[in-house]
Amino acid sequence: MERIARLLTRPGYRYLLIGGSVYVFELLVIVVAQRLGASAVWAVAISFCLGTLVSFFLQKLVTFGDRRMHHHILIPQLLATVLLILWNLGFSVALTKLLQHHVAAVVVRTLALAITTIWNFYLYKTRIFKNSSGLIS
Repeated sequence: MERIARLLTRPGYRYLLIGGSVYVFELLVIVVAQRLGASAVWAVAISFCLGTLVSFFLQKLVTFGDRRMHHHILIPQLLATVLLILWNLGFSVALTKLLQHHVAAVVVRTLALAITTIWNFYLYKTRIFKNSSGLIS
């Protein structure tokens, strides 16, 4: 238990834990939305939107300890995150296009997810959620 507590003091581990938790949350949203009558497309769209919002705030507050909520800070952070998501989508599609005849789509998506996870963490830590003091709790 002490080892887990020590790991959770590091932002990288919190980042991965929250990312995995949000993934599970998104899957649950898909199941619930479909049981409530949503099509698969709508269920995924709802899941993506809710997951993105939950992830944004958990990463901001928990992973990077950025408690600043003034709209002058929050709006640019949200816009930067949306641009990053769009970039990640473009990268994922381009990588799939490049490798589609050589590697299964699930492998390409997993590779793209691993790569985007690394640069997302870097950009969140050094640009998007960087505290004015530069410290990450």
